Amino acid sequence: MLGKLLVLFKIPELRKKIVLTLGLLAIYRMGFWIALPFVNQSLLSETLVDLQSQQGGIGQVMQVISLFSASNIGQSTIFGLGIMPYISASIIFQLMGTVYPPLERLQKEGEAGRKKINEYTRYATVVICLVQSFFWIRTLAGGFGSGTSLILDGYQGLYYQIIATITMTTGTVFLMWIGEQIDAYGIGNGISLLIMAGILARMPQAGWSLIEPAFEKGIALGTDTGIDRLLILALVFVFVVVWVIAITQGQRRIPIQSAKHVRGRRVSGGQRQSLPLRVNQAGVMPIIFASSLLMFPYFLFHGLSQYFSTSTFWAMLDEAFQPMSRGFVYTMSYVILIYFFCYFWTAITFNPKDMAENLKDYGSFIPGYRPGARTAAYLEQVMVRITYVGAAFLSLVAIIPTLV
Repeated sequence: MLGKLLVLFKIPELRKKIVLTLGLLAIYRMGFWIALPFVNQSLLSETLVDLQSQQGGIGQVMQVISLFSASNIGQSTIFGLGIMPYISASIIFQLMGTVYPPLERLQKEGEAGRKKINEYTRYATVVICLVQSFFWIRTLAGGFGSGTSLILDGYQGLYYQIIATITMTTGTVFLMWIGEQIDAYGIGNGISLLIMAGILARMPQAGWSLIEPAFEKGIALGTDTGIDRLLILALVFVFVVVWVIAITQGQRRIPIQSAKHVRGRRVSGGQRQSLPLRVNQAGVMPIIFASSLLMFPYFLFHGLSQYFSTSTFWAMLDEAFQPMSRGFVYTMSYVILIYFFCYFWTAITFNPKDMAENLKDYGSFIPGYRPGARTAAYLEQVMVRITYVGAAFLSLVAIIPTLV
C-alpha cells in the first residue's frame, strides 16, 4: 500500500498536482488563524460558550452552518464566511437555468456558456458575501442582542464595520479562487476538498470531546462514559461511514441495446450495455437545503418568544424548532424537507426526456420500451423509485446524530 502511494510521487505531473493541492489546502487552513480586525476575540469566545451551553442556542446553529460551508464564523476570521456564499450563488444560477430562458440557452452553449455562467456566479458571490458579512458585523456590534458590543473600543464606527465587511468578502473570494485553482491545476473538486478539509479539521476536537469525559469519570461498564458505550459509538461510526460509501456508489443499471448497422458484409452495433442511475442522485444538497431552511423558523419563533415573553404558545414553538433539540416536530420537519429537496434537486439535475432523446439519437434503446416518450416515462418512473431509497438513506444519516 505504501509502495503504491510512493509511486504517485514518482510521476512528475501527478506529483506537481498533489503538491499544489496540498499547498492550497494548507493556505486555506492557515487563514482560519488570522483574526478579523476590530473584533474582541476573547469576549466573542466567552459569548459563544454561553450561547452553546443553551440547548438549541445560536451557537449550535453556527456549528451547523460551519459544517457545510467550510467555515468557522464563530471565530470571526478572514475566512469566517467560508465557501457557502459561492455554493449558494452556484445553486441559484443552476435553479434559474431551469426557469430563465437566457440562462438555459447559456447552459447549452458548452464551454463558452459555462464560462459566462461562472462569471455571473462570481459576481453574485461578492454580493452575497457583502450582505452576509455586514449582517454578521452588525450582529457582533449588538452582542447577539445582549447590548454588549463585541467590537473593540474605538473601532465601533461604520467606517471600521465596512472595512471588516470587505475583509470577510475578500476572504471568501480568495477561497473561491483557491477552489478554482484546484479544479484547474490540482486533483479533485476544489470546493468539495475545501469542505472536506474543514470537516476533517474538526474531527480531533470532536473525538477529544468524546474521550475527555472518560478520563474524568472512568470507563466502568454501564456508566455514561463506559467502555461499552464508547465501543458501540465507534461501531456506529464505522457502520455509517461504510453505509454512506455504499449508497453513494450505488447505482441502478438500466440495460440498453444499440441498434445493428449493416454496411455491406460488416455488421456493427447490436451491443448490450447499461445506463447507470445513481441511487443518491441529489448528493448532500438536500441536507444542506433542509438544515438551512429550518433555521428560519427557529430564528422567527425564538425572536417572537423573546418579544412575547409571557406567551406559552411562542415558547412552545421556539422549543419545538430548536436545532439539535431531538424534538419530534423538528426531526419530522427535517425528514420531510430532505425528501422534498431530494425529489426537487433530482428533477433539476436529471432530465429523462433529454436522456431518452440522446439514446434515440445514438441509435440505442431500452428493451421493451419504444424510443422517445415511453423511454422517458420509464426512466422517470425508475428514478422516482430509487430517489425514495436515496432520500430515506439521507434522512437516516441526518438524524443519526440526534439519536446517538
